[in-house]
Amino acid sequence: MGNVRAALSALLGLLAIATMPVAVLATRYFEQYDLVHAAVAIPLALLLAFVALGFARSAGTYDAVRLGRAGGGGAARAGRLFAWGAIWLSGSCAVAVAIWGILEYQASR
Repeated sequence: MGNVRAALSALLGLLAIATMPVAVLATRYFEQYDLVHAAVAIPLALLLAFVALGFARSAGTYDAVRLGRAGGGGAARAGRLFAWGAIWLSGSCAVAVAIWGILEYQASR
């Protein structure tokens, strides 16, 4: 049996990185949902990414201590990669929303 924590890390990391594109894509299909509303997905993506990082970290130590082998290294590595990609993507989306907010504030003055 493989390392379940490593597999969860990869799955959650992939979900985290897909959160923002799905939120932006949803703005095309729902009229009441504007692009700025996609910013609600930023905290969700960050939460999933940090949970994925936690699973990736515990995947290696769990197997090494309990089973005497390190299994799941590739999945844990993929989970870390996806999670860090999601953190960077969420950060860039947060910067975009902040700039939009500043421009809206300046335009309303």
